[in-house]
Amino acid sequence: MKQSHFARSQRMTIVTAILCIVSLIAVLQLWLLTATMEAYLGGNSAVVIPAALASAACFLLNFGLLHFYLRKLED
Repeated sequence: MKQSHFARSQRMTIVTAILCIVSLIAVLQLWLLTATMEAYLGGNSAVVIPAALASAACFLLNFGLLHFYLRKLED
């Protein structure tokens, strides 16, 4: 019995770490949006495409972390 409790404790630690990483990436994505809008409104439209690609990469990373890893922890 003690071994299953330890596994649950490990799972909770992994979930907490994943949620911290996802939160950090979400804040990074908000900063990216703010910096891109500031540059675009300042007349620099060359920043838009690279920022959109970086934002898409952040989204895919967050989706992958939440979907695949948390689903594997359920099993």
